[in-house]
Amino acid sequence: MDFANCPNAILLHGQSGIGKFAFALELAKSLLCEGALEASCPCNQCEACHWFNTGNHPDFIALVPETHRKLLPHANYDSDEAPKKGKSSRDDSDGESSEKKEKKNISIEETRSAIESLSIGSHRGGSRVILIYPLEMLRSDSANTLLKTLEEPPANTIFILLADRVDRVLPTIRSRCRLLTAPRPDREQGLAWLRTELPKVGGLKVNDADIETIYDEQGGAPYSVLDFLVARNNQDEKDELTISIQASRYLLQSMSQGLRINWLDAAEKIHKAQYSYLLAAMQRWTSDLQAVSQGGNPRYYPKHLSTLRGLSQTAKIPKLHQFWKSLVQARRHENHPLANRVQLEALLSQYQQVFET
Repeated sequence: MDFANCPNAILLHGQSGIGKFAFALELAKSLLCEGALEASCPCNQCEACHWFNTGNHPDFIALVPETHRKLLPHANYDSDEAPKKGKSSRDDSDGESSEKKEKKNISIEETRSAIESLSIGSHRGGSRVILIYPLEMLRSDSANTLLKTLEEPPANTIFILLADRVDRVLPTIRSRCRLLTAPRPDREQGLAWLRTELPKVGGLKVNDADIETIYDEQGGAPYSVLDFLVARNNQDEKDELTISIQASRYLLQSMSQGLRINWLDAAEKIHKAQYSYLLAAMQRWTSDLQAVSQGGNPRYYPKHLSTLRGLSQTAKIPKLHQFWKSLVQARRHENHPLANRVQLEALLSQYQQVFET
């Protein structure tokens, strides 16, 4: 594909789980494709496409945390190996100890290694593509290293940067990129895609009503729905997503109690789950409660309409709005909570106060 009309840095942002990463990989492959120079899609026939598909293209660099390396083409990382040109790795050891938990941030060493490699001529004599996801998870030192590179970008290099929360990206980085918003797919399109993908995942069978319920709960993000259904089917008690799913169910059951919520018990039962996952569930429930309180319909939990209506009759609107603001504030620091349990106790206690006279 011709690089001439492509900006040197693209920042693609949008809701998590809608397919940004899959799109970015396809874009990267298109940019490196050597067999379809005039087309917008990769030919999937040339040597460059073959290398990309096998995770070995020497002019493609992926900077992602260990938790996301499985998303790369034919990922086959060694856990201690930093991302290098055209390679990816992960540690799939079932006996992984707590000391070797997957890193959620991109280290400064990995960033510097990738940036330094840009000073070397491309292997194919053409251009290179560097993909970074999620951009907001870059450590401050790594973000500053990237910023310096974007200020004086290497020749024939395109940066594809992805962010779930663009508001968490340094303004100086945003200003040096072409911003593109990734829209949430149409509901019918998203559901249709899920119905075609589910049979490919170990023949996973889920009835349409269940798919639609989970689709609404996940905010219309098809990839998040797929991950949810796979994790629920596998029921791996050590899997982080499985733990978070179970905890969010208990959380919603507790929040449905309104004034009668046992917030100490709830915080104790759920605090080991992903804090960000729990906050998202709390936000969705609160958003629906606000909507129903104002005479509207729930977006995320339509099956709980009767419960939400009952809660809306005793909810104090000013306190409900203040609780929403507290959730928004908590999400700004969700990746670095001081103590999950303490934070959850404070939020759920405040939630109970929404219904106090």
